[in-house]
Amino acid sequence: MKVNKEAGAQRSGAPTEEQLEKINALAKAELTAEQVYVFSLRLCDDQVDRDGEKFDTEALPELSRLFLGKTGILDHRWSAEGQVARIFETQVIREKDVSFIKAWAYIRRGGRGDEIIADIEAGIRKEVSVGCAMGRAVCSICGGDYGTCGHQKGHSYDGQVCCAILREPMDAYEFSFVAVPAQREAGVMKALGGGRVSLKDLAWEHGAQGEYRELAKLAELGRQYRRELEEAVVRLGLSLELGIDAPVLRSIARTAGDEELAALKRAWDEKLAQLLPPVYQLAADQEKESLDSGFMI
Repeated sequence: MKVNKEAGAQRSGAPTEEQLEKINALAKAELTAEQVYVFSLRLCDDQVDRDGEKFDTEALPELSRLFLGKTGILDHRWSAEGQVARIFETQVIREKDVSFIKAWAYIRRGGRGDEIIADIEAGIRKEVSVGCAMGRAVCSICGGDYGTCGHQKGHSYDGQVCCAILREPMDAYEFSFVAVPAQREAGVMKALGGGRVSLKDLAWEHGAQGEYRELAKLAELGRQYRRELEEAVVRLGLSLELGIDAPVLRSIARTAGDEELAALKRAWDEKLAQLLPPVYQLAADQEKESLDSGFMI
């Protein structure tokens, strides 16, 4: 799932002795302070972004560790020619109600590197995003895996706005200088399950926006049907007086697979029909009842 999110280059210049030691631990040939340019970045945080997602605060330390030694590229072009920098130090910073990953990276001076450095100093290249893989996206409303529970990002439930919480860092790939970020403060280009590309990204890349929108409409209809099916199962369970509270029934319905949910509804429909069979009143019976109840002379 590719997403561009904002981050920014901060303090920059010549490395300290301690920084140079960390840089040389990554370099093949020993570098001098005059040969490298260092700058700091705010990579990603635990705040809800414009896509209705946020990193779990507890996931930031491990994700920070995974970014050590990762390369910096341009516009997420994964090629050797696109490499311009490398991260040599990371740290999780906590400020008031926000936690974020701060990283320090270096660029080798000379040639194209001087152009990148000049753009950073001029404030032209200041937005970046990162590429990483997260193992789970959890719904903030119910705690279940997002996409299987029926809740939708950005929608409000009992006064609480739903978002997807990204957990279980799997890998970190790179950070990239980009032109148009998406996150308000710190940016992320995220991927779930090992960096899979989303269908939306592929559609926009190959000019299939119309087909994607049609599929999105059909998917929304499917989600609506699923929600109605879940509510029907909850109502049936309560009508049958199974001794199960409504919250438990909703949890069962929410976690059941589509086929299992439909089978459960059919079974409970049949059970309710057996307990409460329909009563038919024929016209002849109505007439007989009317005659029997009168006075006959």
